[in-house]
Amino acid sequence: MSKAFTKESDGDDEDDLPEDMGGLPATAKNYMTPDGFARMRDELNTLMRKERPEVVKVVTWAAGNGDRSENGDYIYGKKRLREIDRRVRYLSKRLANAEVVDPAKRAQSGAATDQVFFGATVTTANAQDKERTVKIVGVDEVDLEKGHVSWISPIAKALMRAHEGDVVSLRTPAGLEELEIVKVRYV
Repeated sequence: MSKAFTKESDGDDEDDLPEDMGGLPATAKNYMTPDGFARMRDELNTLMRKERPEVVKVVTWAAGNGDRSENGDYIYGKKRLREIDRRVRYLSKRLANAEVVDPAKRAQSGAATDQVFFGATVTTANAQDKERTVKIVGVDEVDLEKGHVSWISPIAKALMRAHEGDVVSLRTPAGLEELEIVKVRYV
């Protein structure tokens, strides 16, 4: 068979999305904040309009140089194209299945803002009066350094639907921890 018709592979044949949809339960919606949706959309646009065309130019140039088997620009470029295409497919699927929930609209609508729902920024205090602030966001927006936790995380599940002043139980590796909800905000 001609080499032109064989599949090139870097040995990484993983699917774009795991069976569990990247951490989401099978029946769950892919909730996202407007900021998280915009970041993912911007990344997709950058990949499609800037990075991919630049890599295609390099691969085209390298392919014209002759022997591709020892051409580093060609080999690396093809590998980078596969990585970009894999990420583009992933982002496209996640954005297509996203349900954007704007937490700021909750405060504007006059709805109760002392109860914890998706998008809430919650300050809690433990038994030692140590405060911690977390923002409940989508699974694609998690950033522990900023205090952004997924809505399907144990802490978010413990906090959901509770009100300011409530005490909730959080199961941790060290055992049950009681957290008092000090403040709930929708920014």
